[in-house]
Amino acid sequence: MSRRPKTPHEMPHHTCALTGNVVSARDGLRLDMLRPGLADHIRALHPEIAPDAYISRKALAKERAAYIAATLKAERGDLSQLDHDVIASLAANDILTENIEDEIESGRTLGERAADAIASFGGSWTFIISFIIFIMVWMGLNVLGMMGAFDPYPFILLNLVLSCIAALQAPVIMMSQKRQEEKDRQRSENDYRVNLKAELEIRHLHEKIDHMLTRQWERLAEIQAIQIELMEDVANRRH
Repeated sequence: MSRRPKTPHEMPHHTCALTGNVVSARDGLRLDMLRPGLADHIRALHPEIAPDAYISRKALAKERAAYIAATLKAERGDLSQLDHDVIASLAANDILTENIEDEIESGRTLGERAADAIASFGGSWTFIISFIIFIMVWMGLNVLGMMGAFDPYPFILLNLVLSCIAALQAPVIMMSQKRQEEKDRQRSENDYRVNLKAELEIRHLHEKIDHMLTRQWERLAEIQAIQIELMEDVANRRH
């Protein structure tokens, strides 16, 4: 006859050694079950804690964040604000991946939109071809005198128009390039956060797997020792 699975209310409860809160067995771990590096860090901060003390997952997340911060500080020196953001996301179990493009585009002002549009049009073949056609038509009208030669050769008015366009177009393009640099900076910061968090998570998984394998080998060694003792006991009884 199969046993009925226990409900959350029927599961054993423990008291967290760090917070004093009562939590279920599913919501925490024993100190001796943690990987050695994190366990040693908790013992250093809380010398009075028992070897088999029970720690809730919420408190464990904060201790893990403090352990990661101490490890990174030992490796890199002073931590930047980006590093602190990643550590905080690890403690809160938040997702760092976000769509930077939507946030950047939604915050553009009317002037920034106009600068981007002008820079995009000014750096296209459409602008170059249309501007060449405009210059040829201007020169043709004045050479042939179809409109009274309003700007005869050497086309001084055309030179003034071209100089004004160049003088206005250059700062507009610089404004757009400045915004592009800001977008690239935000993208690189977001990539750094995601890559750092992935690196820390992978490192955590490696340490956890190594700890689990070590514990399994220890248990296998204990089982093998028990089997040897039983075999020796059986052999002694026969003799």
